[in-house]
Amino acid sequence: MKYISRNEAVLLLQDGTAFHGKAVGKIGTTTGEIAFNTGMTGYQEIFTDPSYLGQILVMTPSHIGNYGACELDVESDSVKIAGLVCKKFSEIYSRKLAGQSLQDYFEENEVVGISDIDTRALVRHIRDKGAMNAIISSDVTDVEQLKAQLDSVPSMEGLELSSRVSTKEPYFLGDEANAEYKVAVLDLGAKQNILRCLIERGCYLKVFPYDTSFDEMNEWNPDGYMLTNGPGDPASMPTVIENVKTIIANNKPTFGICLGHQMMSLAAGIQTHKMHNGHRGVNHPVLNLKTGKGEITSQNHGFVADMEAALASTEIEVTHKHLNDQTLAGIRYVNKPAFSVQYHPESSAGPNDSRYLFDDFIQLMKENK
Repeated sequence: MKYISRNEAVLLLQDGTAFHGKAVGKIGTTTGEIAFNTGMTGYQEIFTDPSYLGQILVMTPSHIGNYGACELDVESDSVKIAGLVCKKFSEIYSRKLAGQSLQDYFEENEVVGISDIDTRALVRHIRDKGAMNAIISSDVTDVEQLKAQLDSVPSMEGLELSSRVSTKEPYFLGDEANAEYKVAVLDLGAKQNILRCLIERGCYLKVFPYDTSFDEMNEWNPDGYMLTNGPGDPASMPTVIENVKTIIANNKPTFGICLGHQMMSLAAGIQTHKMHNGHRGVNHPVLNLKTGKGEITSQNHGFVADMEAALASTEIEVTHKHLNDQTLAGIRYVNKPAFSVQYHPESSAGPNDSRYLFDDFIQLMKENK
């Protein structure tokens, strides 16, 4: 275990607000849209979630790094966040399963971060002013120089990012000999635990790149389709939206999660828009409108489908809503075996209240096989 002397670091927001702290991870400079996550645990799952691509993440717990990094906790092949902001960063860890410190893990993954700043003040600022671009630097401390670099960073609105995290070639997962169902997975930036939840329920998966045509997926003759989570602006993917329309019209069971849900909403003519500061955490309350039961959910999204348009639609019905702000959290197509949710039923990190949705998908495939 090594102890390091930390460089000075600067966090500069697009509106000119600056915070000064200590360097975390790799010494360097990074940019992205700043967002905050309120989860108390599960930081490694969060850091490796492809949906966070292009985002500088503020973690609100007082300590990050205290249980190290473990190979079992990754959701993809690398860290996906653009940078980390936290209050206190621990160089030591006590978890027996951990293989290394978070500092070593960040250096390996070339992640730039900053600690020892007032994250409560920062989160309140983002909450009031909304999401914006930011820059972290531990090798440049001149604010004017950082401002010039920050001005060139593109907005998340209109940005297509799935192509950067989706698989490049199709691949298979699961036990082909004993699986009951074949599921074609459209990988928009999938978390590994979505795939594991399907495999655990007797599914054999073929995971396809985000831009795969319906005809290519349909050649495999799957029993159902999974549309995964992923990063970026959903409205920037018109080809995928048209592909999803074809999938749903094919009348095979379809389940969408997060970006997959937004694709299914757009396919039904329901527009999406950028949120003021998004939903990110593991304690978001959602109401299932069909059962009347509440769920505590894991969420990570900065865009949302329009609730008013969904309520007015004759093509879908609203099945779930977020109880903090009444935004759209789930839909089901009318007379089609297709449904989706805005949140993460696989959790990881988070409670397992919503994993029944995978069972619902299995039941749909059973009924339609």
